[in-house]
Amino acid sequence: MQEKHLDRMKNGKGFIAALDQSGGSTPKALAGYGVTEDQYSTEDEMFDLVHEMRTRIITAPAFDPEKILGAILFEQTMDREIEGKYTGDYLANVKGIVPFLKVDKGLAEESNGVQKMKPIHDLDETLKRANERGMFGTKMRSVIKEANEEGIKEVVDQQFEVGQKIIDAGLVPIIEPEVDINSADKAQSEEILKQEIKKHLDQLNENELVMLKLSIPTNPNHYKELIDHPQVVRVVALSGGYSRDEANEKLKDNEGLIASFSRALSAELRVNQSDEEFNTTLKEAVDSIYDASVNKNN
Repeated sequence: MQEKHLDRMKNGKGFIAALDQSGGSTPKALAGYGVTEDQYSTEDEMFDLVHEMRTRIITAPAFDPEKILGAILFEQTMDREIEGKYTGDYLANVKGIVPFLKVDKGLAEESNGVQKMKPIHDLDETLKRANERGMFGTKMRSVIKEANEEGIKEVVDQQFEVGQKIIDAGLVPIIEPEVDINSADKAQSEEILKQEIKKHLDQLNENELVMLKLSIPTNPNHYKELIDHPQVVRVVALSGGYSRDEANEKLKDNEGLIASFSRALSAELRVNQSDEEFNTTLKEAVDSIYDASVNKNN
């Protein structure tokens, strides 16, 4: 199965759906869907509601493997079931979509112009469960806010240090050092980031593979060298706060870069939509993101 997933992620046409809002971002995701905080009173009820939302997305006909290559899940989603199957098994075996797991525990306080990841104390246990639940890979996020060479190096070093443990567990890590789209020196940060990532990629063995999830660069095709690197399965882009239309237009200018959007995918979905309305709305989002991922301006 992993070889089949690897071929799909490396050579397939489409994008990755990010369905991994967790912890503090879950109430915000539910509010966007039309579920307000007065509609649940406990954390368990909140996670039940968000699983209902994600189940509705994943089971919708518009969540189409012809256009969606993979999906990134929150840990609670991985451990829950859809139609009697663990979510990863449902994605892989019913939908034909490659499952990934978000493994980070959120962001540490800002230092040197960046936010590194908080320590992941239960990583070994999480990776064991990820394998048992049929995950192909993982995802973990840091944020870069300033073109601070020391800070960016710390972010990339941490990402690849954790990434190596994920590789050793037989999974493919998605390395995600996001550059804040509102950063005053975004392009400069992206140049430093590219060089730091390349240093680590060049140190990987032939059978050690990673994916990268990066902000859409200020200068088109800035990451082409990383996209073409033999140790990189795929480079995907986050929407980063851009509207879907804006993110799609910027994405089209980058050869080989595909989407891994979250808010830009689900922003117009609402709990009170009929199934037909819900599916039509989701299909419009899926089709537009697929088009931006596959049809380039280059």
